[in-house]
Amino acid sequence: MSLNHIRPWRNIYRRKSRQIMVGNVPVGGDAPITVQTMTNTLTTDIKGTIAQVQAAADAGADIVRISVPDEDSSRALKEIVRNVSVPIVADIHFHYKRGIEAAEAGAACLRINPGNIGDEKRVKEVIRAARDHNCSIRIGVNAGSLERHLLEKYGEPCPDAMVESGLDHIKILQDNDFHEFKISCKASDVFMAAAAYQQLADATDAPIHLGITEAGGLISGTVKSAIGMGNLLWMGIGDTIRVSLSADPVEEVKMGFEILKSLGLRHRGVNIISCPSCARQGFDVIKTVEALEKRLEHIKTPMSLSIIGCVVNGPGEALMTDVGFTGGGAGSGMVYLAGKQSHKQSNEDMIEHIVEQVEKKAAEIAARDDLAAE
Repeated sequence: MSLNHIRPWRNIYRRKSRQIMVGNVPVGGDAPITVQTMTNTLTTDIKGTIAQVQAAADAGADIVRISVPDEDSSRALKEIVRNVSVPIVADIHFHYKRGIEAAEAGAACLRINPGNIGDEKRVKEVIRAARDHNCSIRIGVNAGSLERHLLEKYGEPCPDAMVESGLDHIKILQDNDFHEFKISCKASDVFMAAAAYQQLADATDAPIHLGITEAGGLISGTVKSAIGMGNLLWMGIGDTIRVSLSADPVEEVKMGFEILKSLGLRHRGVNIISCPSCARQGFDVIKTVEALEKRLEHIKTPMSLSIIGCVVNGPGEALMTDVGFTGGGAGSGMVYLAGKQSHKQSNEDMIEHIVEQVEKKAAEIAARDDLAAE
């Protein structure tokens, strides 16, 4: 149940943007904020790339990007697109012909980098291919690869230079009567990226792809992304996101959903509320949560679970979750269902019991939602 109607400080008012389609996935407008990732296999490794795309899709990815650096990759892309269940964005750099080939191969979207795709004539040829093959386009500005004339004008990468680059390429697309595009302006510096995105949000109604590029490893990169993208999302900016990590693409998807879930912008799977644990804990909270995160990965239905070690905050947190377990004493704790005390449960068998209760509740919620949709 949403409490936004009685807690207005929870509301996020999203920036109004045009809606485009990336394959069968809407981006922008009133569509849910989509979560993306990018494969890190060689695109020519068709089997490995298909497996990685499907693993990302199973984790919840709405869209997956694949690099297309050469002709062999273009040929491989055609086979990959045929064998995956999510729209594929072809990542194009340096050679505009790869964009044409990717469109012909069935890509749902072409990502082109203004800093290295070439002159306006080449961009026009990519636009023609995108239109002919029903592709959208992402203008992907990156602080690390800005056009030379902008670096000369501004002296260094900066938000103004990034936004000017993006708007220049928007004009090229619009002058060619092409409007199925979204835009990003990424930087590894959180402040630079956030400032650029804020300027961009005021300058265009195009859907915005958020990201802090080259953010780092799993922990450091997630922190940087959560700070940078989290603040922008809180301001209502962002229609699709990627958490760029030096890690498995599946981790990028998981972290993307965690960021959106923390802001109430997207709900998928079990949201676990758990305490950091202390000497008051009636069971090993950390090991329990680690086990439950793994055991509950298969659940896609949005729901909440509280795992609290003692009765200081446990009952209060359990009042607001679908399923809860609060540590007590003498080797047992209290199970809460739909915010109400239900029954005691021994610590020894608690993990199996909690998994059973969560699965049961998830099935009930899914059945209720299906009935409401009829």
